[in-house]
Amino acid sequence: MDYTKSGSDLLVRLDPGEDIHEALQNLADEVGFDAAAITSGIGRTRNNKYGYMDEEGVYQRRDLEDPSELVSLSGNIARTEDSSAFTHIHCCWSDDDNNVHAGHMFQSVVHVVAEIHIRIMSDAIMTRCPLADFELLGLQFKE
Repeated sequence: MDYTKSGSDLLVRLDPGEDIHEALQNLADEVGFDAAAITSGIGRTRNNKYGYMDEEGVYQRRDLEDPSELVSLSGNIARTEDSSAFTHIHCCWSDDDNNVHAGHMFQSVVHVVAEIHIRIMSDAIMTRCPLADFELLGLQFKE
């Protein structure tokens, strides 16, 4: 991983073999921020696990193992109640037949490269907390 910072913006390059969630969580710790918006991401990834939350609040998961084009990525980075960095990311991939696969990203490993823009929200306090009856950790704000 490498990155450059300009004001509150970070442009991040992830390299082959890096897990996107893990790399961005480590970046939050390294740079030292608690809240950020992930505004865009492109690249080529593999071992993608994605899905959606059904009407009962349970994630339904899908696998996209083969290398695929990362067409779009967005989300946010916050902290959990124990101060761990937490990434919530949604993605859109295109396989080699140009079939689109999209949803909540559970896992994605960089195959060639991933280039991701992050905007640090230095004045925001965002915490991920458990939600009753849902698998998702809810986002809470404090002033």
